[in-house]
Amino acid sequence: MFKLPSIDQVIGEFDTVLRTLAAPAGSVRPHPDRDLAEAELSEAEKAHAAGLMRVNHCGEVCAQALYQGQALTARDPAARDALKQAAAEEVEHLAWTRQRLDELGSHRSLLNPVWYAGSFAMGVTAGLVGDKWNLGFLAETERQVTAHLESHLDLLPEQDAKSRAIVKQMAIDETSHAEQAVALGAAELPLPVMKLMSATSKIMTSLSYRI
Repeated sequence: MFKLPSIDQVIGEFDTVLRTLAAPAGSVRPHPDRDLAEAELSEAEKAHAAGLMRVNHCGEVCAQALYQGQALTARDPAARDALKQAAAEEVEHLAWTRQRLDELGSHRSLLNPVWYAGSFAMGVTAGLVGDKWNLGFLAETERQVTAHLESHLDLLPEQDAKSRAIVKQMAIDETSHAEQAVALGAAELPLPVMKLMSATSKIMTSLSYRI
């Protein structure tokens, strides 16, 4: 049975919001691009790479909010632990993409607070529906994110090895999260829900690439 969060939990969740949106994220693992040299990019290529990395950073902001909401309403401790583990790795993704944006001389999406709020609400809803659906939502989210990241490998400038290394490692991590959710008993989401998730993602990526 779902229990309302305590005051300490509410404070902790609010702290997560502030750290995700405002504070620089840290990474336990070395950055995937640490040993790679900066490529020679034209201004157009640099702007395009920055737009794609801004989309990826925004996606990680959404992931933090989504997993935060899901973990808050999850009933099964194993499901809650899986969500928290996924969120911890997503924090590293935040650090990698934020640093890459800085290196490319660009900014994070100005709409991040909007995406965070919407993703948190979706996560809370998924958790309230039940753990197998909660995990199903996690698995489908990670599948769609993996496909999205793999598409970026075709879109990034070929010589931009630093951005490509980050995206490749992120895709590996997201696939692992999906597989873990399935192993824990994730339910297959109805097709209309998956299509709605995909449509929402397209709106977010289109806007965050530019803004």
